Amino acid sequence: MDDRSKGLVLAIASSVFIGGSFIVKKKALRMSAVSGIRAGMGGHSYLKEPLWWVGMISMVLGEFANFAAYAFAPAILVTPLGALSIIVSIIVSAILAHLLLDEKLHVFGWLGATLCVVGSIAIVLHSPQEKDIENVKQLWALATEPAFVTYSATALALSVFLITVLVPRYGTTNVLVYIAICSLLGSISVASCKALGIAVKLTLYGDNQLLYPETTFFAIVLAACAVTQINYLNKSLDTFNTAVVTPIYYVMFTTLTIVASVIMYKDWAGQTGEQVLMETCGFLTILIGTYLLHATKDFGGDPSKLHLFDPSARATPPKNSTPLKGHIGLGTMPSGGSKDDKEDLDPEAKPLL
Repeated sequence: MDDRSKGLVLAIASSVFIGGSFIVKKKALRMSAVSGIRAGMGGHSYLKEPLWWVGMISMVLGEFANFAAYAFAPAILVTPLGALSIIVSIIVSAILAHLLLDEKLHVFGWLGATLCVVGSIAIVLHSPQEKDIENVKQLWALATEPAFVTYSATALALSVFLITVLVPRYGTTNVLVYIAICSLLGSISVASCKALGIAVKLTLYGDNQLLYPETTFFAIVLAACAVTQINYLNKSLDTFNTAVVTPIYYVMFTTLTIVASVIMYKDWAGQTGEQVLMETCGFLTILIGTYLLHATKDFGGDPSKLHLFDPSARATPPKNSTPLKGHIGLGTMPSGGSKDDKEDLDPEAKPLL
């Protein structure tokens, strides 16, 4: 099997593993909430659940497969399969969430998810080709240019602001808070992942890149981002409907990754006006789909449950959960939660927007 075929197989496998991991991990999070503090409230009792580790292993395998795909296949092949990852994740999440978690994605949810997929595909199909990177030092030179350094600093600053200011107040009431942290840090880790992929590929071909200090730096950045992403992704899955979390996470991550790529590689400089217009239309389609998913996530045939002008998801944790000290404005149960778990809204909770 040639390298191109290996990359194709790895990218498809990544979509399946990651899509399924969301459901398996959330099932474990619900099981752990019965005997301990929920992950959404800062608890870590899920670490004692074997099922959570199964989901974690599935996610790690998916991420590793995606990482390896970039090492064995050109980015022009792997990047479009990111749209396949969105499609597979939505389908897998919708089916498994219905069977295992009793979460149903209503007609507005399907419409929003479809718009997210269509917009993502439009961006991928009209996005420019990535520059050929031959070694880690070349990527390091691109990553240390002023424009990308500014973007990275901004993304880090926003992440710190979200974690220190918004998470304590709105983390359990607005699905975008946790996901934004994961996506911002994920966009920064793209350069590190690409560098490590190149290092592995060139090393396998006899040109050792693993001893360069730049490779070590990228590995440290990637590890730090991954640990933080996993933490807040767990909180997101434990608090909100999986069928909503999955597409929003992939869409936001894909969008910020494309933005970071455009800044780093200055891709738009060589594109036609038509290509830029199609990418812009794709981005707007994603925004509409994401808003529709969020605004109608509690809709169950009852128009009064539409949140068309209030993007905050207001809910309370299960009765057997214990919030951490200092947590402000506890929010809503995920819309996929059982009726028995739902309580009166916290009168002190305030919407983010």
